[in-house]
Amino acid sequence: MTGTLDRDAHQSTARDAAAPRHRVGAAGTRPRVLIAEDHEDTRFMLRVFLEARGFDVVEAADGEDALRLSETARPDLILLDGSLPRLDGVGVTSRLRSHNSSRRVPVIFLSGHAEPLARSAAFAAGCDDYLTKPFELDRLCSVLARHLGDGAGPRGMSE
Repeated sequence: MTGTLDRDAHQSTARDAAAPRHRVGAAGTRPRVLIAEDHEDTRFMLRVFLEARGFDVVEAADGEDALRLSETARPDLILLDGSLPRLDGVGVTSRLRSHNSSRRVPVIFLSGHAEPLARSAAFAAGCDDYLTKPFELDRLCSVLARHLGDGAGPRGMSE
């Protein structure tokens, strides 16, 4: 699939759900992705894109909610905006990496900052990958497949 995810795509209301944990690759389950993004339109686009490909999605609008949901919803992967209110992406990543329960969860940084210093800070905090906004949806698919593995099972990952 080709296309670009831009900040001004659509309007939506946020949802915040903490359903039972789903294991990646387990029969009959869907991988869970936590989207931590303060722009509602970007959260909406990511949610629609991921749900259409078979992912279970939970959402957070700020860094504190992202930390809380990382514990309660137990995602398989976190898409994390770098400029969140209450606690920025670097702070969230650092705290995630200090907890045993979230230490191994892949964190994909989503940022409007392309400069090397911003990337370095994200990786130093412990992120696993970095996408600069706006990004190609094909690139997002590649990153998801790399970190969740071929056994993750979402539809359309190679479109």
